[in-house]
Amino acid sequence: MMFDEALDRLQALGSSAANILPGLLLGVLVFGLGLILVRGVRAAVTRAASLREASASSAMVLGRIAGGLVTVVVFLVAAAVAFPSVSAADLFNLLGIGGVAIGFAFRDVLQNLLAGVLILLTRPFRIGDQIRHGEQEGTVEDIWVRATVLRTYDNRRILIPNASLFTDKIEVITAYQQRRLQFALTIGNGDDISLARDVVVRALRANPGVLADPAPEALVTGLGTAGVDMVARFWINPPRRRDAVDALDGAIEAVKDALTAAGLDLPFPTTQVLFHDQTEETDGDRSRQREGWPAAGRDVPRPRWQVTRKAERDPAGDRP
Repeated sequence: MMFDEALDRLQALGSSAANILPGLLLGVLVFGLGLILVRGVRAAVTRAASLREASASSAMVLGRIAGGLVTVVVFLVAAAVAFPSVSAADLFNLLGIGGVAIGFAFRDVLQNLLAGVLILLTRPFRIGDQIRHGEQEGTVEDIWVRATVLRTYDNRRILIPNASLFTDKIEVITAYQQRRLQFALTIGNGDDISLARDVVVRALRANPGVLADPAPEALVTGLGTAGVDMVARFWINPPRRRDAVDALDGAIEAVKDALTAAGLDLPFPTTQVLFHDQTEETDGDRSRQREGWPAAGRDVPRPRWQVTRKAERDPAGDRP
């Protein structure tokens, strides 16, 4: 009897396997065809990322991510075909629970991963651009899925997480072909502002690297403690850091030489320290005080120590 029962179970198992086998074979066939689709999607995404100026490694990673997503979808479809009793909703629920667990475990990694994908797709900056993020500034060498590689001007490599770049403010220095530079200068209060403006503009126009359009300009910004404050502004192309430094160096030198040759003053703030005994003899007499320089033809007032010493040597000499 036990042998008959075992035989019945084997027959039932074989019957069940025979019923499952066609669907299982069809599911395997669907999964195989899906893998061919996965390979095509991976190659297409990698190619598209390369055309968008992504690096080879970043394009490959994007292709693998797309291939992995399509593989999951193909597996779910093949499982639904192979096991009709298992609904797609059950498979998606299981996938959702696993995705939540993985998301909590690798939250920061997935955040940087998603930000890297969005940066590669939206392209707020490209490889070779010069950007500033917080206190860091340099040239973008590569855009990884997790981080962006920045090479500073003093030849240091900095890795910035993509999540930070995607959410924080970024200054793309080389986003446009032209860039405006400026520097401050001061002329004397007695100088002709129109003449100074003309001299500055002509010096800028003659300097190599300064664009004629937009035209350079010199603007008065205020009356400072040392003279009339001005700012010289001009445009360059291209706007890279090395070009900006060279253009600014040449422009400042040309403007300084032109102003000096034109006889215009370039004053600088001065400080005059006066001790009390320097003005004791003439204190209160603005025409004779030592503050500043006395008018031409007038004698310089004596400091207090000279008056005191002479009075000690000749007590009657200063008496009326």
